[in-house]
Amino acid sequence: MIRLARQHRILWINSINNRGPRLASKDLCRSLQKLRDFSEGLVQVEERIWVLSPLYVPYHRHSLVRFFNQRFMSWQIRKALSGLNFIQPIVWTFVPTSADVIGSLGEKLIVYHCVDEYSAFNDAAPEIREREHDLLNKADLVIVCSSALLETKKKRNRCTYLVTHGVDYEHFRLASDEGMPMAGELGAIKKPILGFHGLLADWVDIPLIAGVARLRPDWSIVLVGRVATDLAPLEGLPNVHVLGHRPYSRLPEILRGFDVALLPFVCNELTFNANPLKLREYLAAGLPVVASPLPEVTRLARLVSLATTPEEYVKEITRLLAEGTVGPSRQRAEQMAGESWDCKLTEIDQLLTEVLHSDRDRVKVQ
Repeated sequence: MIRLARQHRILWINSINNRGPRLASKDLCRSLQKLRDFSEGLVQVEERIWVLSPLYVPYHRHSLVRFFNQRFMSWQIRKALSGLNFIQPIVWTFVPTSADVIGSLGEKLIVYHCVDEYSAFNDAAPEIREREHDLLNKADLVIVCSSALLETKKKRNRCTYLVTHGVDYEHFRLASDEGMPMAGELGAIKKPILGFHGLLADWVDIPLIAGVARLRPDWSIVLVGRVATDLAPLEGLPNVHVLGHRPYSRLPEILRGFDVALLPFVCNELTFNANPLKLREYLAAGLPVVASPLPEVTRLARLVSLATTPEEYVKEITRLLAEGTVGPSRQRAEQMAGESWDCKLTEIDQLLTEVLHSDRDRVKVQ
């Protein structure tokens, strides 16, 4: 969106969640934060980018609640659009739960950008699949990030196209610069360092990481990111270092200290449909990667070592260490230059132009 804002004005609507709330402190804190954000009204956060945090009832099942949310949210968004003098906007949505509001905003074009199989999340509301079907029927253009999503979404909307994820190339390639210092917190950790950055959620294979750590206690494993899953399998393993969240701006210096990047995802419906952003971030940083053989990972198999079990991970990492091809490499990083977000936006802009000049009534499958 920051790149789109170079030529367009953007109104960003903060997330309409895909799951029902639970009686938990985490959800209470999220609700309080949303109330605070709502109280701030329309906020300009960048040149040509405004953010609106609408108020709604985070419950999608009951028809009366859905009716209230549709009317109230539509009113809030239309009020913000009017205040910014947005006329016939292109509405670009990433969440199925927006389906009830989409179509009531005077849109010139509706784009559904699908980056996950949302119904496969373990905390997804059961009606998410139905909401997505509604959204697919309304959309003028559907963009998906993986071949698996292309196959399923195109059955409901013929105007569905694959545009794989891009990468913030200029940012991550800094890790391969000789002048980039390694993050200080990695200085005391024994080499070689096998690293992971990103959300530690239930799609990350924590038992597999523990298995690698046990097989090679002389290797260090560094996990960087917010923790949202049970890390009990890692307890008592002195060569596993959980560093927690680090700011995005610091990722190049973190990656500078990795010898090998890990992408140990579990294989299930969610990950089968996913296209891991961090894979291209690792490669743009110039790192060798050992990863689970997900469909979108195998598309880059020429640049990635594939493994499934702890033993296979150890075998591939041992080979990389023996070949001396570890650590960030500028040559590896340059292979991602054509995968930048600027390149991806060129693809998307072409799709938008084609759809705007097409007979859109003929693209949807009823």
